[in-house]
Amino acid sequence: MPWRGDVADLVLAGGRVLTPDGVLDPGWVSVTGGRIDAVGAGPRPTAPNSSGTVDLGGHWLVPGFVDVHCHGGGGRAFTGHDPGLAIAAHRRHGTTTTMASLVSRPIKELARQISELAELVRDGDIAGIHLEGPYLSAARCGAHDPRVLRPPDLDSVRTLLAAGGDTIRMVTIAPELEGAVEATKLLVDNGVIVAIGHTDAAEAQVVPAVDAGASVATHLFNGMRPLHHREPGPVGALLDDERVTVELICDLVHLHPTAVRLAAHHAGPSRTVLITDAMAAAGMGDGVYDLGGLEVTVQDGVPTLAGGSLAGSTLTMDQAFRNFVQQCGLSMAEAVAATAGRPARLLGLADRVGAVAVGLSADFVVLDEDLRVLDVYRRGFREDRS
Repeated sequence: MPWRGDVADLVLAGGRVLTPDGVLDPGWVSVTGGRIDAVGAGPRPTAPNSSGTVDLGGHWLVPGFVDVHCHGGGGRAFTGHDPGLAIAAHRRHGTTTTMASLVSRPIKELARQISELAELVRDGDIAGIHLEGPYLSAARCGAHDPRVLRPPDLDSVRTLLAAGGDTIRMVTIAPELEGAVEATKLLVDNGVIVAIGHTDAAEAQVVPAVDAGASVATHLFNGMRPLHHREPGPVGALLDDERVTVELICDLVHLHPTAVRLAAHHAGPSRTVLITDAMAAAGMGDGVYDLGGLEVTVQDGVPTLAGGSLAGSTLTMDQAFRNFVQQCGLSMAEAVAATAGRPARLLGLADRVGAVAVGLSADFVVLDEDLRVLDVYRRGFREDRS
């Protein structure tokens, strides 16, 4: 994630600053050159180089959100024309680090999409590419075109890796498919995170993939064989394995608050990641949208296919954060861990983003008492949220 453009120097003070060591109330953060150079409690210091001090007015200051699973927003998919609109739509809602997720398509088309997005990764506009398919179970395909699903043969995996260079950060695989364990090993050996999802696997089919290096549950519960007390399936196997980070779509549509709370309490802050799984309609209104060649109707903010299956979400990370705290009963510290700290560590970016700490990028979200976004800063610059 290279540093580009101008640098920002400022101080944000007079707020409740949520750091890895706790809440500073009041607290302040000093920024020089777009990075955090000091964090403290008490009276505000003088801004560096007379650049000015931002009065937080007692509001919350939390790290910028990190979304590891997002297909689009602002009326655009990451694979469509002007993916920058999708990036900007989520940035307005506090996501300062975004992964671009791609749905299942033929290998040749996916390779083209990856090649087109690779430059955005290298420029630091997105943090990497996530392939959610085509190596998925047709029985649990959700909003993926079942006609393009296929087993993960090593030749096709190598083709996709070559198209992206080092920009592919995560690939979702159904572990019961032929070749899944071998593909997992190849991807992990190439520095790619392997996630398990869209799977009808039994528990016994999940464990070998985790042993081979799979370390993420793609939107736990959704697109999976349900948990059963005599056959835990992927939900039980992934949630109970300390090696696995679990994604949760906390829009209160995909998951009931009790399911979120149970999963988050069991996995704990070190293994829980909130995602949006957002499609193009995020930040937009109801209507008809395209998702990987499938027609999606959004009504009352809920996207579905013609048969009624959920097709991603219109969630933004600020809403996920708010739901996690207000509706699911998790703490502010747990919400920060799930929306910033843990996803940053998952992507290997904890030395850049994910916390209000010295040396990290000055990526912040200012939240009011109701946990609604007031301001967003990225690399010390205030984002235009108009």
